[in-house]
Amino acid sequence: MEDKYTFLVSIKMLLHEIAELSAFIKKSSPCCEMLTEKLDELSAFVMDDKNEKQWRLWESDKEIRKYASLLRETSSAAVAALEKHQSVCTSRSNADMSGYFSALSSAVKEDAVKCGISGTSEVFFIGSGAFPLSALTIAKETGARLTCLDIDEEAVAMGRDIACLSGLKENVRFTSEPVSKLPAIKRATHVIIASLVEEKKAIIEQLASLLPCGAKVVLRYGNGLKSIFNYPYYDSPESVWKTETVYQDKRFYDTLILTKKVEALTGKEVEYS
Repeated sequence: MEDKYTFLVSIKMLLHEIAELSAFIKKSSPCCEMLTEKLDELSAFVMDDKNEKQWRLWESDKEIRKYASLLRETSSAAVAALEKHQSVCTSRSNADMSGYFSALSSAVKEDAVKCGISGTSEVFFIGSGAFPLSALTIAKETGARLTCLDIDEEAVAMGRDIACLSGLKENVRFTSEPVSKLPAIKRATHVIIASLVEEKKAIIEQLASLLPCGAKVVLRYGNGLKSIFNYPYYDSPESVWKTETVYQDKRFYDTLILTKKVEALTGKEVEYS
């Protein structure tokens, strides 16, 4: 019989190491590098077939669920802290951004084609973070205009600095305002919701009343074992949406593409992170 506790120990070790490294990244460059490697290890962990089998066996266990949830919260905070550290270091050194873009370009092109993002698109990116590389790469590769949203005002300011450094400040704007306060959302062609945004259901309900017909919502999420590194989405969208699920074996998150079919009633305002 499979042993629950070997799986639990694996989760708790990742939790402990990520928490400890996160506490010292501002003081130690090696800790920053080690945290990056540990988050890569977590990404590989949630994509491992053997771990997926263990998750299916033990996902209803209270201890497993408790520590899986703690690991998600800890890794989410670690990503945010690491992005801020990376943003500060990049800005201070006036670093060349080309290396960052080249690492993401092929994946972004693939996603952009699948979602129909082009030079005429108006894209909103919810949960863009302090080092909004995906958003900036979309702007660079497609020529689309982007609005990056994040509830963390420090992250917004840092993201704006990185956009200036990358030469994309004319294509990308940043704000901490909710989408309901942005009139331009009614002209949006695409809304991307980051995998580490928690209130996915509430945001989708709100967007149903704000977006024009034909607009797409690209929701990054992780269910099952992938929920250890992403906020999950188990809900069924309203009937105003046409849905397409894209399962991605080689990524630590999956994607749900929602296309607005008809007008909807006004939804409640929600925050995003």
